[in-house]
Amino acid sequence: RCNEAAALLKPGDFDWKKIFGEGVRWFHSGGIFSALSQTTPELIIEAMQAAKAAGATTSFDLNYRAKLWNIQGGHDRAVAILDKILKNVDVLVGNEEDLQMGLGIPGPDVHSKSKLDPSAFLSMMKNVTKKHPHVQAVATTLREVHSTNHHSWSAVAWVNGETHQAPTCELQVIDRVGGGDGFAGGFFYGLLSGADASEAVKLGWAHGALLTTFPGDTTMATVDQVKAFAQGGSARIQR
Repeated sequence: RCNEAAALLKPGDFDWKKIFGEGVRWFHSGGIFSALSQTTPELIIEAMQAAKAAGATTSFDLNYRAKLWNIQGGHDRAVAILDKILKNVDVLVGNEEDLQMGLGIPGPDVHSKSKLDPSAFLSMMKNVTKKHPHVQAVATTLREVHSTNHHSWSAVAWVNGETHQAPTCELQVIDRVGGGDGFAGGFFYGLLSGADASEAVKLGWAHGALLTTFPGDTTMATVDQVKAFAQGGSARIQR
């Protein structure tokens, strides 16, 4: 990501009042973009504050990358920056390791339990919401990798004090890259379209699953395919 064009972005580069004034209802960013330079976190905060002022929802994927943050000053600086960003976030995406590393919140040993066991993730919600009480939802995927092409796949979310978990399915994976982003996109779509939290988690789970059956990290799934999978279909049938 050295010399990536996005790293040059800074506050003032976008007319957020105009953007949100035209009806944008959701603003999303993440930990990778916030670690690109000294100015990208400032831009995220500027955008989120404008979004909140316009009544839009804000979301953030922690996606903690130690190597990127080491370039920007290390773990302590990452926690300080992400803490400022999180003050403006409604919906947070990240697993228990992201929460520990990105937010500086203590948690259980992430390697001691099955990757499909949500208990480690859920045990951290009290500390997350104590530090950031305005966060309304925290969600993550659950994935057990058996081999390159065989994964067990689920997802879980904490939404306003309640827990919602998707079923576990077996995936024949073509390309795993983008599954987490696919989950986030489907989850956000569900919340935006008025689905309840449980259904939104299933939509995210379904979209992330389908995305792993496509080459590359760009979805080719239709909304109807995602909904069918969420209601009990399979990636194999949909493909």
